[in-house]
Amino acid sequence: MARAKAEDISSLLKAVADPTRLQILAMIAKADLQESCVCDLTGPLGLSQPTISHHLKKLAEVDLVEKQRRGTWIWYSLNKARWSQIAQLFA
Repeated sequence: MARAKAEDISSLLKAVADPTRLQILAMIAKADLQESCVCDLTGPLGLSQPTISHHLKKLAEVDLVEKQRRGTWIWYSLNKARWSQIAQLFA
């Protein structure tokens, strides 16, 4: 395995090693239209907006989620292309 690929996988695994981030990913996957904004996640997770935003930033840094600005809100969805790459790692 090339060093760059190993570093990419390591970063990915670090991002999903956090239980809160796994919960966020699961909630986005199960949400209507498979997208959520921070306001959808604060109540169910019992965490503040800045904390949720921090976790979403970490997930976005490894391309697990994509973000789209709509007005003043940012909506997050799963990056399906990235998830396909991840599935291939374990195939």
